[in-house]
Amino acid sequence: MDVDLRKLRYFVAVAERLHFGRAAEALHIAQPVLSRQIRALEEELKAQLFVRSKRATELTPAGEQLLADARPLLASAEALRRRVARAARGTDAFVVGFMPGLIVTPAVRALRERHLGLTVEVVRTTWDDQIEVIRDGRVDIGYVRLPVDQRGLRIRPLLTEPRVAVLPADHRLAGKDVIGIADLADEHLLQDPDAVPEWRDLATELRRPGGRRPEPTFHAVEEKLEHVAAGHGVVVLPLSVVTFYTRPDVTYVPIADIPPNQVCLAWDSARRNPLIAEFAAIAADAQGGTDPSPEPWGGAATSPGP
Repeated sequence: MDVDLRKLRYFVAVAERLHFGRAAEALHIAQPVLSRQIRALEEELKAQLFVRSKRATELTPAGEQLLADARPLLASAEALRRRVARAARGTDAFVVGFMPGLIVTPAVRALRERHLGLTVEVVRTTWDDQIEVIRDGRVDIGYVRLPVDQRGLRIRPLLTEPRVAVLPADHRLAGKDVIGIADLADEHLLQDPDAVPEWRDLATELRRPGGRRPEPTFHAVEEKLEHVAAGHGVVVLPLSVVTFYTRPDVTYVPIADIPPNQVCLAWDSARRNPLIAEFAAIAADAQGGTDPSPEPWGGAATSPGP
């Protein structure tokens, strides 16, 4: 049996929303059509994927497994489509993703100078999509900040950098030479607590009745800094990010007792494009690396980023 990618896309739309009506609206198809396609997929896989009642739609264990496997499969299919379309247009291009605060110009320029007919493009990524753009083919290689989901990727470490507390300029801790993570225990963190597990493990607000107050999701560094400046809370970021986005109403203080942020290169382990290996070696050399071989690294991801 061949898996129908269209049915998989329909399944993921329902699984992410747990609502057939909203999924059908997002897919721009009628709800009965969507329901028929999901039933057909269940028949093909010989497994029930959803449990539906008048009040809720829930994934079965088989549905949860399919969702975990379907996302990377669909991303790989999209990556294939992008690369074939690029080849059909005759475009000779190499695309590099990079996280905020990281300077990639020296490596990009070096690759361009080695291959004069090659167009080398850069794409700014965020904490939410730094791996997604690799998996779906928008970039060939990316500068990422750990931790990331390393399934299907090759990872090469480049550098580490300290993490700092980003505070309003008039904050009680502003101006200190260094603080400990315990100094932030009573602060409101404008990030997912899992992004700063050292804070999460001792945060006062997570232990109050009712727990942490709901917060909007901030995707861009600029959004986080705006809320810090307004006095809504604090964030913990790699040093290069806050020095790149310097502003007078925000300051930062080093945190002495948490591990640094790890910056790595990441690329699809199934890719065999020699330009990826060449760029990885160039990037490592630009950071002062001594090993020119682009061998993968499988170490534990312990240092969150922004």
